[in-house]
Amino acid sequence: VQLVESGGGLVQAGGSLRLSCTASGGTVSSYVMGWFRQAPGKEREFVALLTVSGIITDYLDSVKGRFTISRDNAKNQVYLQMNSLKPEDTAVYYCAARRSTTRVYHSWGQGTQVTVSS
Repeated sequence: VQLVESGGGLVQAGGSLRLSCTASGGTVSSYVMGWFRQAPGKEREFVALLTVSGIITDYLDSVKGRFTISRDNAKNQVYLQMNSLKPEDTAVYYCAARRSTTRVYHSWGQGTQVTVSS
């Protein structure tokens, strides 16, 4: 499955952005879909995931209550709604997919930059 992210940009602290991840060559409902981010000088970190059922989610503690992962099967897209953004949320955000039988994400997008100004 090929993944392409969009929706990044520059936003002031307290603002919102919605990232989109468009899949091709596979259906998002067949995979565990995840969002990751990498800030300058830091390692890539997990942000959120959505299981195949589309019901179970998991989040990085620092984004719980602010970020929401969801998907639209008809559009074959996964979203990351980000509210109450903070400067520490600044990073390149990546969409990724994996089979439910493995913990290794095998497909990654190219990333989209999110910059939160204070």
